[in-house]
Amino acid sequence: MSSARIAVRFRVSGRVQGVGFRYFVIQKAREVGIAGWVKNLADGGVEVHVEAPDPDVRRIEVALRQGPPLSRVDTVLEIAAPFEDAATFEICY
Repeated sequence: MSSARIAVRFRVSGRVQGVGFRYFVIQKAREVGIAGWVKNLADGGVEVHVEAPDPDVRRIEVALRQGPPLSRVDTVLEIAAPFEDAATFEICY
């Protein structure tokens, strides 16, 4: 049973830069098999764009709320996003 793909952006705040957060996200995204990107924000947060069926988006959301061992996630804000037709999951610089 396959559900329709959705596009979502997550804004993650806390201690999420300088702790391997982007590499953690890319590893989890590739494990799940979703497309999109992750990037650091000027305000110290991280933004994650995901294009996947809703169950896979929720799997990534759970991972974002946990984060890698050295991180501290304070908030995860979900925002509807336009599709970008991403084919892979990448880190944006």
